[in-house]
Amino acid sequence: MLDNFLFNVKHGINHVLDIHAYDHILFLIMLSIPFVFKDWKRVIVLVTVFTLGHTLSLILATYNVVRINSQIVEFLIPITILIVAVYNIFTAGKGPQKEKIGLLFITTLFFGLIHGLGFAREFEKLQKPSDNKFILLLEFALGIEIAQIIIVFLVLFISYVVQTIFRFTKRDWVMIISAIVVGLTIPMILKNPIF
Repeated sequence: MLDNFLFNVKHGINHVLDIHAYDHILFLIMLSIPFVFKDWKRVIVLVTVFTLGHTLSLILATYNVVRINSQIVEFLIPITILIVAVYNIFTAGKGPQKEKIGLLFITTLFFGLIHGLGFAREFEKLQKPSDNKFILLLEFALGIEIAQIIIVFLVLFISYVVQTIFRFTKRDWVMIISAIVVGLTIPMILKNPIF
């Protein structure tokens, strides 16, 4: 029982930290790069909202409530990353966007739904006939949340170091990282058969 739990949590962690499927990492970097360490609670809430969306769409796909063409989902995932990166570029240095936080949460939830649909096929392979699907989903979601929190704290820490020791302005740091992510995301979009 404990072995299954640990295996499923670890699988969720590996899903996020898989360097060959780095789209999840890129999205998390874009989500957290505009924030500083003192905003860590807000970033964790955003990440949890993303996990909720991701888990909800996995539940809907697992129980056959929703079926979407995987090519469309694989096309939409890098689009979500590109949207957040471009948004970061245009809002970098404009001060805290506290009045737009509701929109950010809704957008993050929606993007979580899209990313969760992208994993639905792989999740089906993970299941065994004897598994309780819902428990498996929750254990997997816990792994995703743990990995996302690790990435967020790494991004916040690296941002802190770059901005304090290397004296980058927050605006420049956000723009540079967001531009790099735009450069990484465009080929992902162009490689998709839909394009």
